[in-house]
Amino acid sequence: MRREVLTEDLKKLYTANDMAKTDCGGCIGCSQCCSGMGESIVLDPYDAYSLSRGIGIAFPDLVGKFVEWNMVDGVVLPNLMMKGKEETCAFLTEEGRCCIHDCRPGICRMFPLGRYYEEDGSFHYFLQSQECPKENKTKVKVSKWLGIPNLKKYEAFIGKWHGLLEEVRDLTEKAKDEQLTKELTVYLLNTCYLTVYKENMDFYDQFEERYHRMKKLLQVLKQKKES
Repeated sequence: MRREVLTEDLKKLYTANDMAKTDCGGCIGCSQCCSGMGESIVLDPYDAYSLSRGIGIAFPDLVGKFVEWNMVDGVVLPNLMMKGKEETCAFLTEEGRCCIHDCRPGICRMFPLGRYYEEDGSFHYFLQSQECPKENKTKVKVSKWLGIPNLKKYEAFIGKWHGLLEEVRDLTEKAKDEQLTKELTVYLLNTCYLTVYKENMDFYDQFEERYHRMKKLLQVLKQKKES
């Protein structure tokens, strides 16, 4: 998701092997980052796979109950729903604790870190200085803070996913064709989200196959546009 980033926050960039001041001691007594987030907790395909596997509900069945679709920089993507007057996350308990902590989305895992992408699709992490009100945070290794198995594969996936979305946005923005945009959006959602990922197979292998299908379609559409 494209967003404004404070210049001062980009003065220090991190890799997964670096230490960053992110730990609030378990966020005891605080769930501020789980409320009033609007449509900003956008889910990528790994999030959809992990969430579905973690709570035992197929991702398509989560839509309308815990997940909704919204436009994100010109592309329709899923995000976690906020509920009630306080607009709290649908997965936040009455005690203010996350009930999907083990399978929480990547945006939640990073917080208060964010990702800063380079032109080649690679990225670094940065500390969002204005996002978390807790003081006296302690340093934690970024890889430990994220807590994601096979982090190298995950980061490679994130880079590919980001690049794919940028290609989709670029094509639809230039084409200015509502029908093409609709068809491409439906194909993207069906391919990367709504077709259930098999639990007995590696997620990254399954995504790779779907990624190449999307790339082939984009290539065909680009050629049609140019002809």
